Amino acid sequence: MATLESLAIQIVEMLVVLAVAPLLTGFVRKVKARLLGKRGPPLLQPYRDMVKLTKKEAVVAESASWLFRAIPYLVFAATWVAASLIPTFGAGLMFSWSADMIAITALLGSARFFLALAGMEVGTSFGGIGASREMMFATLAEPAMLMIVFSLALVAGSTQLSTVAAFMLSPAVGVRVSLGLAMVGLVIVAIAENARIPVDNPATHLELTMVHEAMVLEYSGRHLAMIELSAQLKLVLYVSMIACIFVPFGLAPPGAIPRALLIGAAAYFVKLAGAGALLALFETSVAKMRVFRAPDFIGVALMLGLLATLLRFVSREM
Repeated sequence: MATLESLAIQIVEMLVVLAVAPLLTGFVRKVKARLLGKRGPPLLQPYRDMVKLTKKEAVVAESASWLFRAIPYLVFAATWVAASLIPTFGAGLMFSWSADMIAITALLGSARFFLALAGMEVGTSFGGIGASREMMFATLAEPAMLMIVFSLALVAGSTQLSTVAAFMLSPAVGVRVSLGLAMVGLVIVAIAENARIPVDNPATHLELTMVHEAMVLEYSGRHLAMIELSAQLKLVLYVSMIACIFVPFGLAPPGAIPRALLIGAAAYFVKLAGAGALLALFETSVAKMRVFRAPDFIGVALMLGLLATLLRFVSREM
């Protein structure tokens, strides 16, 4: 019975992550519009867009292979699995043993590889430009992510998110400069990986500046719906990871009663709303930078992760 309950809670968490992904995107768009003095699209517009795309016919180029058709589903599967592994409202769930930050980074790297491959599959110039820019950013974003993971592992003694969250809630964490550096670095990586301002603008289709949109220009219909949902899941993934590591308050402990899980779910939605509002405020306060300056921005995350790791080593020796 306990196994069935744990499996049911895990399935509920997977469905919650999938369900709130379009809602978070719609919330960010709504808050940005309000901050700019506009009415903005409806909060549930991303759901309507998904339904509209799934009803449309998928137009595929004649030169596209079977891989071009399969990539949207591969990207969606990898992103959904990675997002579902992160503890959102409860820790110690059935698959929490696999919620390892290195494994999540590997899943995101696989999704990025397939998406870049899709950009080059048809042979268009825009797809190739977007894929090359994505790989250029990845050469800094992935090492930065790994350095941040190593710095957190040195502090918490594990790369498993449930263990890291439990350590962050314990009195042993204290005030550490390395954790502050890791948090800022992870936020920068999240902005870059989700193609948000100032690295990229998800609301534009200007060929000279777009990165993510250039890789998916040839997709339509249900294929485009899968790509869009994967991007929305990726945003939820990074928000959930930052909340789990640095703001784990309200997270239900392993074997918690239903009331604690409900409190954890309520706290999770509050964290999503707060992160969405902060993201909208940040994007309305800064301008998009030039494409060739983006590596400098992402390089800051790499340096912060390296400094956090070095500080941890120095503190251990002292």
